[in-house]
Amino acid sequence: MEKRSTDSQVKGVSTGTTILAAVYDGGVVIGSDSRASIGGDYVSSKTINKLIQVHDRIFACIAGSLADAQAVTKAAKSHLSFHSVQMETPPLVVAAASVLKELCYRNKEELQAGFITAGWDRKNGPQVYVVSLGGMLISQPVTIAGSGSTYIYGYVDAKYKPNMSREQCLQFATNGTDALALAMGRDNVSGGVVHLVVITEEGVEHVVVPGDKLPRFHDE
Repeated sequence: MEKRSTDSQVKGVSTGTTILAAVYDGGVVIGSDSRASIGGDYVSSKTINKLIQVHDRIFACIAGSLADAQAVTKAAKSHLSFHSVQMETPPLVVAAASVLKELCYRNKEELQAGFITAGWDRKNGPQVYVVSLGGMLISQPVTIAGSGSTYIYGYVDAKYKPNMSREQCLQFATNGTDALALAMGRDNVSGGVVHLVVITEEGVEHVVVPGDKLPRFHDE
């Protein structure tokens, strides 16, 4: 008991998390639960927004140590703002993901945070990138991460289809919130509400789905 408590204090607040992002025909959906935990055991907050806007049409979704992730995204947001002024054009999504990658890689011995970066730009349209612990960067059409993701790999593999419509993608990822609801129902450190952001050429739409509006897949 005492050892676990001490370990929790050392680790600080971290996110027991389910995060995901998926590209559809014309845009991208990024979403997460809202629960934060200490040491993976004690739920410290049910209302954390893990979707952080780093530029107009680019968002980063965080997993791992909340303090580490917030520090990295704050630095990335400042860097991208300066970049857009200097270049007189909005940054590419891959540029934002690369900034996060460099920050994670340079500080890999100190950080315990990973990211999903999603957004839209005029050159490449909707995109999703994964920046893992240690600074590895991967481009994927759909990705999931966090403790809750282990429960839904099969669902994501079976249900995600390239070139889905906006409505189909929302149903897959969230507004029916199937994927996130499945994970939140099984992972004790994922939960709360679902935060969603839909990013297209036209702009950004925020959606919040309360916990009591999520579908249930088993008796609770």
